[in-house]
Amino acid sequence: MMRKLLPLILALIGLAGGIGAGLALRPVPDPVTSDEAEGLSGAAPQSTVPPDYVKLNNQFIVPVVEGGRVASMVVLSLSLEVAAGQSEAIYAREPKLRDAFLQVMFDHANTGGFRGSFTDGSNLVLLRQALREKASQIIGPTVTDVLITDIARQDS
Repeated sequence: MMRKLLPLILALIGLAGGIGAGLALRPVPDPVTSDEAEGLSGAAPQSTVPPDYVKLNNQFIVPVVEGGRVASMVVLSLSLEVAAGQSEAIYAREPKLRDAFLQVMFDHANTGGFRGSFTDGSNLVLLRQALREKASQIIGPTVTDVLITDIARQDS
C-alpha cells in the first residue's frame, strides 16, 4: 500500500512546491497610471488624435555645383507632419518655410550631400533633421516631422 501512496505523495509535494515557487517569483504588477484609473472608473478613454500631413505646394529644385558649373539638379517634394488642425498655419507661413528649406538644401548640396549615393539613409537622415530643426524654428513645436516624399537627381 505504501508503495502506491509514495509516488502520489511525492507528486503532490512537487505540485505544491511548484505552485509556491510560481507565486513567490511572479513579477510585481505595475502601478495603475492615471489614464488607466480613468478607464477603470468608467470614464471614456482618450483617443490619440492622428497628425495632419501638409504637402508643400511646389517642388524644391536644388543645383549641385562642381568645379564652378552645375553638375546636376536635385528635385524634392516635401510634406510636413503637424499637429491636428494646424494645416492652415503651415500654409500661411509657407513662403518663409520654403526660403528656409531652400537654404538648408543649398547647404546640404554644398557639403556634398547630393553627390554619389545621395539617397543613402544617413544622408537623408541628416537632411530631414536639418529641415525639421528649421521648421521648428519658424513654426514651433507644431511640426513633428519633415517627410521627403519624392527625390530625384538629373545629372548634366
